[in-house]
Amino acid sequence: MFHEVSSVANLLSAWNEFKRGKRKKKDIAYFELYLEENIFSLHNELVNKTYRHDPYEDFYICDPKRRHIHKASIRDRVMHQALFRVLYKVFDKHFIYDSYSSRNDKGTHAGVNRLNNAIRKVSKNWKQTAWVLKCDVRKFFDSIDHKILRELIIQKVDEKEILWLIDIIFDSFEKEKGKGLPLGNVTSQLFANIYLNELDQFAKHALKAKHYFRYCDDFIIVHQDRNFLDNAKKKIADFLEYKLHLKLHPDKVEIRKVSQGIDFLGYVILPHSIVLRTKTKRRIGRKIREEVTSYNNKKISKNYFSAMITSYLGVFSHAKSKKETNYLNKIVDLIQNIKD
Repeated sequence: MFHEVSSVANLLSAWNEFKRGKRKKKDIAYFELYLEENIFSLHNELVNKTYRHDPYEDFYICDPKRRHIHKASIRDRVMHQALFRVLYKVFDKHFIYDSYSSRNDKGTHAGVNRLNNAIRKVSKNWKQTAWVLKCDVRKFFDSIDHKILRELIIQKVDEKEILWLIDIIFDSFEKEKGKGLPLGNVTSQLFANIYLNELDQFAKHALKAKHYFRYCDDFIIVHQDRNFLDNAKKKIADFLEYKLHLKLHPDKVEIRKVSQGIDFLGYVILPHSIVLRTKTKRRIGRKIREEVTSYNNKKISKNYFSAMITSYLGVFSHAKSKKETNYLNKIVDLIQNIKD
């Protein structure tokens, strides 16, 4: 497995995946200018066990809430991608179907659609009372315990060289002693799924929660019995604390009727309709206007503009209500008025 990770072919494939959509950045262009030398240097460092992780560049983003991002060097991010490519194949087949973050053929839209179908099924197409338990893990990435995560990885991967490389990634970042993963690493996304797969298995097999859905550290259970969800909340809190050293966010745990509307992954599921969360809609509308202005001022290319607009319109296309359709039409009218 380590031979596959460190091979020149895998490193080149990792580079091609990593650079997608980033080629105009100066540091990417510079790395590519000496690509052969950089790839073979990384290959040799891995094979000879002389590889060391560079320090991170840290900064904050607001999308929508403020997040502290740690950005690794390009060389390290290529290594992360190379490792991810191999480990993903090992672990993904052990994840439950309704885990939607950072997985092929999953994502927010698939998760929202599955949740909507589950709500309709449990509520008999909105004719009977049904309930949802909605939870969020407090400071999830900062709280991931390296020792526990390593033990979970060893259950599927016990190759010494792979563990050496994983330990280097663990040692490259700590929020506190032995805890924390950087938000900027592609490996962090996989490690997060490995960590919370323990919760997924507990929910499905111990709690017998048939309609359980998770995206990163946000998860939901749909049930016709509120008492079931009250008991599940207590059992989940205990499981997270004693098994994974995690805590539920005290302000982001609620049980509510599905008829009140269920907010999940930027959408609100209502009886017979799905609408964008108001904050999400405003944020996307603002971004689209910014992209139109940038394009009109020739600050971005036509291809980039088209790709960005298509992605934004894709978000609206998954909302299912007359109100959302009217809002989408207004945006389309705005785009049609741009300079050719």
